[in-house]
Amino acid sequence: MKMRQPVGLVYFLVVYFSSCSAFYLPGLAPVSFCDKETEECQTQIEVFVNRLDSVESVLPYEYDMFDFCKDDQEKRPSENLGQVLFGERIESSPYKIKFKENACQKVCTKTYKAGNKDDTSKLDFLKMGMQLNYQHHWIIDNMPVTWCYDVEDGQKYCNPGFPIGCFVTSDGRAKDACVINSEFNKKNTFYVFNHVDIKITYHSGENEGWRGSRLVAATLEPRSIKQADENKPNCESGNPMEVPGEVKGDITIVYTYSVTFEENNTIKWASRWDYILVSMPHTNIQWFSIMNSLVIVLFLSGMVAMIMLRTLHKDIARYNQVDQGDLIKLTPAKEKSSLPYEDAQEESGWKQVHGDVFRPPRKGMLLSVFLGQGTQIFIMTFITLFLACLGFLSPANRGALMTCAVVLWVLLGTPAGYVSARLYKTFGGEKWKTNVLLTALLCPGIVFADFFMMNLILWVEGSSAAIPFGTLVAILAMWFGISVPLTFIGAYFGFKKPAIEQPVRTNQIPRQIPEQSFFTKPIPGIVMGGILPFGCIFIQLFFILNSIWSHQMYYMFGFLFLVFIILLITCSEATILLCYFHLCAEDYHWWWRSFLTSGFTAVYLFIYAVHYFFSKLQIIGAASTILYFGYTMIMVLIFFLFTGTIGFFACFWFVNKIYSVVKVD
Repeated sequence: MKMRQPVGLVYFLVVYFSSCSAFYLPGLAPVSFCDKETEECQTQIEVFVNRLDSVESVLPYEYDMFDFCKDDQEKRPSENLGQVLFGERIESSPYKIKFKENACQKVCTKTYKAGNKDDTSKLDFLKMGMQLNYQHHWIIDNMPVTWCYDVEDGQKYCNPGFPIGCFVTSDGRAKDACVINSEFNKKNTFYVFNHVDIKITYHSGENEGWRGSRLVAATLEPRSIKQADENKPNCESGNPMEVPGEVKGDITIVYTYSVTFEENNTIKWASRWDYILVSMPHTNIQWFSIMNSLVIVLFLSGMVAMIMLRTLHKDIARYNQVDQGDLIKLTPAKEKSSLPYEDAQEESGWKQVHGDVFRPPRKGMLLSVFLGQGTQIFIMTFITLFLACLGFLSPANRGALMTCAVVLWVLLGTPAGYVSARLYKTFGGEKWKTNVLLTALLCPGIVFADFFMMNLILWVEGSSAAIPFGTLVAILAMWFGISVPLTFIGAYFGFKKPAIEQPVRTNQIPRQIPEQSFFTKPIPGIVMGGILPFGCIFIQLFFILNSIWSHQMYYMFGFLFLVFIILLITCSEATILLCYFHLCAEDYHWWWRSFLTSGFTAVYLFIYAVHYFFSKLQIIGAASTILYFGYTMIMVLIFFLFTGTIGFFACFWFVNKIYSVVKVD
C-alpha cells in the first residue's frame, strides 16, 4: 500500500493487521452490504450522530439539544468507559439510507412560532450554536462522515465534522463556514445548513472472493436551501435558509438530504482511513519534532558520557589512589565506615559528603507517596502507548485509549504501594498506616476532586460531557474496591522487605554545606533542569492539545511512543548531570531536588498550556475557561509525578553507583 507521506509505526501496523483476513483489531471488523438482505450482508446503512462540539467552547452538547430531527426508534449503541469520560453520546439518526439507492428526502420540519417562549428558547440555542461554530459528528459503518474541502497549495483537507450553520455579523464579516458561499452576505443573519449531500463510496467484493460490498468512504457537503414546498424537497439549489438576528415572525426550517453511491475498487477496506489521516498536513512537522528531540538527547548523552568517562573516573581514581586499569573493575567497596572530617581535609568534591549523601530527606513520607504514584503512572503510560503502537487503541476503536488507561491505573495499585512503602522504610519512616493511606488516596483524591468540580460545571451548563452519576459511582467503586486494596497489598510486601542498603554509612551529625554559587543553588538548578525535557516534547505537545481542545484526530502513536522514550532519557540525563554538579559543590540534599528537577518540566507544560489558550484557541465564556484550566491542572499534576519519578530513580541509581565504587577507609 502506497501512502503519500509517512504516518508512523501505528498506522502501518493498523493497516497491515487489518488487511489480514484472519485477524481484525477490535472495532475494525468489516461489514458487508448488498442490494438484498442476506445472512452475510445487509441493506440498511445506519447513520449515527455524536455530540456536537466547537473550537470556541469547551462545552459539547448532545444532538437533541439543538432541536434537530429525531429518530422515531431512537437507540444508542453501548458505550465504553472511555467514551463516557470523553463525553461521547452516540445515538441513531433519522437519516435512512439503503445500499445503492440514490435518494432526495425530507427528514422533518421544525417550526418556531414568534411569541412562544419554548420555541424562542430553542431557536436562540440553535443560533448560539451557529455563532460559536458548533459542528456535527456523524458516523457511518464506524467511520466518520467527513466534509472535504480545498485548502492552501491545492491540497484537500477532510474534516471529521461539519458546521450546523454560519453567521454574518452586523458589520458584514462572514464567520467561519459562511465564506464558502458568496450568497451568505446579509448582515446580522444566520444561515442554517439544513441540507446535506451524502456521498458513499464502496468497494465491491465480486473479484475479491467475498460477497457484497464494503464501505470505504463517506463524505458530505453541507448546504443551506430554503424549501419552497416541503413535500417536494429540492436537493439541487435554491435560496439559502436564513434566520434573521432579530426574529419577528415565524421561522420554518425544512431538513433534507440526498444520497449518492459510487463504486471504487482501487481503495481497499483496510486503507479506508487514508483519505482522512493522510490529509492532515502535520506529518513532516512530527519528523522535525523527533529530530529536534534527538539532537537534545545526543547533546545530553555527550555531556553525561564526558562526566562518566573522564571527570568521574578521574575523581574515583584520585579518591581510591589506584591505577586507571584497576578502576575498570568497579567492584563495590566492602568497607563502609565513615571518615572523620578532620582526616578528610585533603579531599574535595562529592566524596567529602559521603557521610551525609544518604541522610533521609525531610518530608520523606510525601516524597515516597509521590514516587509510588509516579511509578503507577509511568507503567500505565508505557503499556498504554505500547498497545496504541500495535494498533489496538486506534481511532476506529472509540474510547479504547481512555478505557485502557483507567483500567491499567486501577490494576497498578500494587507497584504504587510497594515502591512507596519500600522507599518510606528506607527513609526510616515508621508511620506505615499513614503512608499506605496517603499513597492510595492523596493524588487520586486531588484528581477526583478537580474532576468532580469540573463535572458539576458541565452538569449546570447542560453539557453532554457531564459524567452520569452512575459512572461516577462506578469509578469510585473501581478506586476503593480494586485500586485501594491492591495498594495495600503492594505496601504489605514493601514493608516486609528490608530497607534498601546504602553503600556508605551516614554520619550522626550532619556536615555544614558551604556557600553555594548562584548556579548550584537549589532553585536555579531545578528551573534549568526542566528546560531540556520540555524542549523534547513541546512540538508533540502542540498536536496533543490540538486533539483535545481543537477536536482534531490524533493517531500518530508511533511518534508519541518515540517521544516518550526520548523524554525518559532526557529527564534521566538532565537530572544526573545537575545532581553531579551539586554533589561536587558539596550540597548533599539531592533527594527532593532530583524529583523536582525533572518534575519542573510540568511547570513549563502549564506555561505552554496558558500560551496555547491565549494564542491558538478562540474559547470564550467563563465556564469554558474554568474547564480548560481545571482539566489542564489534572494533566500538569500527572505529568509532574511522571517526570519527577523518572528523574528521582535515575539519580538514585547514579548516586548509589558512584558511592559504591569509591573506597571509604
